[in-house]
Amino acid sequence: MVPGGRAVSAPVAVISGGAGGLGRAFSAALRAEGWKVVLLDRDISGVEDAPDQQAITCDLTDPAQMDDACARVIAENPRIDLVIYNAGVTQIGAFEDLTDAAHRRLFEINYFAAISMARHFLDPLRQSRGTHLAISSVAGFSPLYHRTAYAASKHALEGFFSSLRSEEARHGVRVQIAAPSFVATNIGRAERQEDGIARPGSATDGVDYMTPEEAAKVILRGMKRGAPMIPAGRVARLSWWINRLSPRLFQRLMERNISTSDG
Repeated sequence: MVPGGRAVSAPVAVISGGAGGLGRAFSAALRAEGWKVVLLDRDISGVEDAPDQQAITCDLTDPAQMDDACARVIAENPRIDLVIYNAGVTQIGAFEDLTDAAHRRLFEINYFAAISMARHFLDPLRQSRGTHLAISSVAGFSPLYHRTAYAASKHALEGFFSSLRSEEARHGVRVQIAAPSFVATNIGRAERQEDGIARPGSATDGVDYMTPEEAAKVILRGMKRGAPMIPAGRVARLSWWINRLSPRLFQRLMERNISTSDG
């Protein structure tokens, strides 16, 4: 309560891909700090509603479902303070085996769904002077073996949100990007489809995996500091600096550590 008896509402965060390992870790960390969290995901069967957590079924690649879900979130919450664009899949395999259909599908999930969601929450975040937080990857600022489509989608995501940052600054809105290294959310549950698309965090060729809880903690700490780019994890930090200082050296190190383990 504030003086005069008026209740202060909890800040509200919306998380796409909220039913996944990293999405749940974000939710748990934010709720522990007094936030209300709304999770959007295609399958929310394993997520229970609570006074401070709401789960909404939404296929983010379906425009009608996206429109309905975002309209519901905005209608049911007086303000939105944070949107975390966390939904995504990976795609593993050589470019020579990658179909155009798989490439486009990956972009629909990893890139276009986030951009559509950002458009829906543009005004609410301006009203609250809130934050867009895009979850990218080391592959968003550097090359990654057997991830041509995945890297391309994450490069596009970073390009969009880093450019949006300049537009939204005058509205008092922060736009931040997090680039975690390998997060172990689905190890052993790859369920890789014929087109190479698989669950995020299911790759077996990763290096120095982080738990979802560790990644969420680092990312949210960076968000509070207002860091424009948040490399999360030892590998991400090293990759960020090495790639900036010497892209050739980074490529050589990446190929030695990733391509050889991929077999």
